[in-house]
Amino acid sequence: MLAAQVKDFGGPEMLVPVDLPDPVPGPGEVLIDVAYADTIFVETQVRSGWGREYFGATPPYVPGGGVAGVVAALGPDTPADRLGRRVVSFVRGSYAQRAVAPASSLTAVPDGLDLLTAAALVHDGVTATGLLEHTAVGETDRVLITGASGGMGTLLVQLAHARGARVVGLARGEAKLALVRELGADEVVDATDPDWPSRARHALGGTDGAAEVVLDGVGGETGARAFTLTADGGRFSAHGAPSGGFAAVDPAEAELRGITLFGIADVQFDEPTLRRLTASALTEAAQGRLRPVIGEVFTLARAADAHAAVEGRGLVGKVLLRM
Repeated sequence: MLAAQVKDFGGPEMLVPVDLPDPVPGPGEVLIDVAYADTIFVETQVRSGWGREYFGATPPYVPGGGVAGVVAALGPDTPADRLGRRVVSFVRGSYAQRAVAPASSLTAVPDGLDLLTAAALVHDGVTATGLLEHTAVGETDRVLITGASGGMGTLLVQLAHARGARVVGLARGEAKLALVRELGADEVVDATDPDWPSRARHALGGTDGAAEVVLDGVGGETGARAFTLTADGGRFSAHGAPSGGFAAVDPAEAELRGITLFGIADVQFDEPTLRRLTASALTEAAQGRLRPVIGEVFTLARAADAHAAVEGRGLVGKVLLRM
């Protein structure tokens, strides 16, 4: 089968097409003919050599985690009704035409929902849905979302809007701001403006110009500045680090101000929670209430170009691989 493999740490050119043996499902497992594989920014960071203490990747390796496809074969002791199902799943090494997954990890794709859309939700849809649950966003909340035009940011905007919150989205440039507005943000703020925090305060409104919930998918200096906009007693989630690191937040200051902190560990879900959140995101999409924004779809052989596009940040929304 064709796969894309990181041959060494470095730039996108380190991600090359290779021919690998087809995986074989073991007891309780299935073989998935992959239609589409998800890509997320952290995969480009790991490929570059970042985060080795967290992820433990050692070249050569096949990156990726989320797939959408059809169950093509069953391992021993696997229920026969899984065969032929359209499913999504997290797998180890999803940049490949076929993947093996435990039957217990599969989530059925609802009728009427295409596999491309399902693949766009298999990671970001789960994380976004889980974040809204963790931070308990409600209709009285003002919510600031950094990186609001990204794959997950666009979902967070829609989900927070659906809960009745006042949503302020931070993005870069008029095209991205227009999209965030279209998806339900009450106000948008251009991150290229050096004085964006004061503009965000005005957009958030209220007597304090602060957000009860800040959802930071950018990290670095942007995340640190966003933390200062969190209301006393609010909730701050530092779940993204495309800037090169998570937002540096002083836990002592957060405790003094009564701010509850959430981090990347809070979106590492156990399998039952993962399946529940996945099913929720897919159902919302199937019923037309959640729309993933897909920037571009690359063939598997062009996985290096897909990584370059993700890193370049010129595209709006998700980048996916087509098998």
